[in-house]
Amino acid sequence: MKLNFIQKTGLVAVLLLSLGSCNDVLEEYNPSGLTAESVYSSPEGFETLVNAAYSYQRWWYGKEEGYNISETGTDIWTSAAGDVWRDLTQYLNLQGNNAALTNEWRELYAAVNLCNGGINRIGEAGLSAALRPVREGELRFLRAFYYWHIAETWGGVHFTTQETNGIVSTANKTPVETIYAQIFEDLKFATANLPATQPQYGKVTKGAAQAFLARMYLTRGMNKEALEMAEAVLKGNYGYKLEANYADLWKMSNLKTKEAIYVVDYSTNLALNDLANSTFNPYGHSRGSNSGHLLFLMKYDDRPGMARDLVNGRPFNRYMPTRFLLDLYSDEDARYEGSFQQAWYANAATRPVGMSLGDTAVYSTRKEIPDAFEATRKYLTVDRSKIYNANGTVKDNLRYPTLSKFMDPTRANFNEAQSARDVFVIRLAEVYMIAAEAQMKLGNLPAAAEYINVVRTRAAKSGKAASMQITPAQVTLDFILDERAREFAGEQMRWFDLKRTGKLLERIRAYAPDNAVNLQEYHVVRPIPQTQLDAVTNKAEFKQNPGYQ
Repeated sequence: MKLNFIQKTGLVAVLLLSLGSCNDVLEEYNPSGLTAESVYSSPEGFETLVNAAYSYQRWWYGKEEGYNISETGTDIWTSAAGDVWRDLTQYLNLQGNNAALTNEWRELYAAVNLCNGGINRIGEAGLSAALRPVREGELRFLRAFYYWHIAETWGGVHFTTQETNGIVSTANKTPVETIYAQIFEDLKFATANLPATQPQYGKVTKGAAQAFLARMYLTRGMNKEALEMAEAVLKGNYGYKLEANYADLWKMSNLKTKEAIYVVDYSTNLALNDLANSTFNPYGHSRGSNSGHLLFLMKYDDRPGMARDLVNGRPFNRYMPTRFLLDLYSDEDARYEGSFQQAWYANAATRPVGMSLGDTAVYSTRKEIPDAFEATRKYLTVDRSKIYNANGTVKDNLRYPTLSKFMDPTRANFNEAQSARDVFVIRLAEVYMIAAEAQMKLGNLPAAAEYINVVRTRAAKSGKAASMQITPAQVTLDFILDERAREFAGEQMRWFDLKRTGKLLERIRAYAPDNAVNLQEYHVVRPIPQTQLDAVTNKAEFKQNPGYQ
């Protein structure tokens, strides 16, 4: 019997999911002929192992599974008509048979296993004295990164730092504190040994390791350490810089922005990404590449005057914003228009009488539009009262303001599901917000407000910077969570933010009525996949998380 988390041994991962260097990005290829001996005993083989360890990030970042686990089921997103995992979004009979959780469990543990093998065998690889600590630092960062996703998603579950080969029939339940002790040990090694820059885009650097360590310190309530590490990034002369215009962050021509501290990269050559292929990549993802551009789009292509096109995207209609999220943005805040699409312009051959190509065909707004004004328009208006009921529950789960951050008009055609968009895992704005939250918790509200105002100044519309500033008296944990929603909506961290602050249940109940109906106290951790529970022989010790069947 083989456990799900070791279905891919380290060698299998290298053989089938390896990454190599091409044009300074991490790209997949099939290094045929590799053996365990060549992988672990030669510098060239070991490079494939390290690069392969990065590839598992693609199973979470830019994938529907990752979005459903980390963004939906919170105060800011709820199910649209096409949501396939409402059990995650609305906690509707969430159990261990959820496919998204099952997939991520398998891939995260495979990643940990590969990292364990590399870390423990790095002495056999023949690396130079200068290169060895760098490669070990990368593997330690990645192991910490993967274990963070595991511990926060499932709590105190299986933990090991040893490579697993062959058949294992038992699993352990390790306290979250023990897992975090290893996370901190690994990240401290990474910050001490990684260089400020890497020749390959997408590889972890010293600044990225420090930023992630700051996030981990904040997660565990180590506020002094979180502040120190965040300030080490802010003062580290790494060249990081906030984009002057928030909307510019999301241009496909700006993927190498200096605001991005750590990214999961996707190649412009889609064949080099992670789409499953029976010959070269049988363990790949069924959709492949970044699919964030599909998931947040409203159904526009069946409206009068509209046809599906490349600019407006392929609408999978999975997730929609809660009314609460839309209301968080003031009229002075450029992040609303920089994050959401409200207007769709006529592009169909057949259009309503009087509507020309390029005219507004659909307008979806968070505001209420008077009926008398709507009656004078040729286009379809979807306003506040058409989208939401008076109590904030969803009335229309097909039409709503669309998150546009992840749109990709560079795809080959409008039906292409794969995008080469890189995923920004850590941005400089987050480091400012980490420093602000740490300062608040340490009692220094003026310093907290100063850090927040850096982010809000960038977010202000032209001439509105002064009105976007906040005072120290306005700094509360709820304000910080509101600000993080405005800044990071959709960026695969909201569930973790709410859990970290102890606000998950409270804010879902207060602001996401559709998600709150079935919400229970035990939903602060996810159910262990049933396939894992079925595989173990020590069922009395390795049980399902409390509350789940």
